[in-house]
Amino acid sequence: MKYDCLIIDDEKTLADNTCEYFNMFDVKTRAVYSMKEALAFFENDEARVVLLDINLSDGSGFTLCKTIRETMSIPILFISARNTDDDKIIALNIGGDDYIEKPYSLGVLLAKVKVVLKRYGNSVNGQANSENTEKSYDDGHLRLDDKNKKVFVDGEAKKLTSLEYKLLKYLSDNHDRLVTKNELFDNVWNDKFTGDGTLNVHIRKIREEIEENPADPSYIVTVWKEGYRFNSR
Repeated sequence: MKYDCLIIDDEKTLADNTCEYFNMFDVKTRAVYSMKEALAFFENDEARVVLLDINLSDGSGFTLCKTIRETMSIPILFISARNTDDDKIIALNIGGDDYIEKPYSLGVLLAKVKVVLKRYGNSVNGQANSENTEKSYDDGHLRLDDKNKKVFVDGEAKKLTSLEYKLLKYLSDNHDRLVTKNELFDNVWNDKFTGDGTLNVHIRKIREEIEENPADPSYIVTVWKEGYRFNSR
C-alpha cells in the first residue's frame, strides 16, 4: 500500500495522535513504533516522506536512517526531544532532510510535511505535478543530470539526497549572482520554517561532494550574512 507519510516513533500516543491528525487533513499516514516494524513496513508498503524519531525502543533512528538511505532517497524528517546541535548535525549529515524538535505543533508539522510532498513532485492527493527540467549544468568538470537527479564530478557519480540535488540545481540555475537565504527557503524548501543551521549543513555536504577543497570552495561561495553565489566555469 502507498502512504503519503510514515511516522516511526516509540511514543505510541504521540505517534497515533499525529497520524490521526494527518489523516483528518487527507495526508494518508501510518504509524509504526520500532525499527523492526519500520523495516517490515518497507518490505510491502511505500511512503513518500518519513518522520523519524532518534530514540527507538529497539535501536537508533540514526542507524535506521542510514539503512533507509542505502536503497531509497525518500525525504526523512527527524522528530526528537533531543535538541543539541550535535544531534542536529549528525541527523542532517547522515541523510536527514530536516530536524524538528519535540514538542511540536501538529499544524506546523503538517504544513512542513505538505511542503515536502509538494517539493518532490507530487501533490498530497498523489497527482503528479510537472516540473521544468530543461535547465542543466555541465562545465566539463561538474555535471548535473536532471533526468536522473544525479551529480557527476569528472565522470564520477556523487551521492546527494534529493533535497541536496534540488539545492545545487537551484544555485547552478542561478549562477554568478547572489542567491539569498530567504530565496533558497522559498524556492527549495518552499516554506518559512527552515533555519540557517539546516541550510548550512546541506551546503557543507554538497561542498564535500563537488569541491576540490571544501574548506576553500570555488563553486559555492558564501556571501557573508546574505546567502551564496554559484560560480560557473
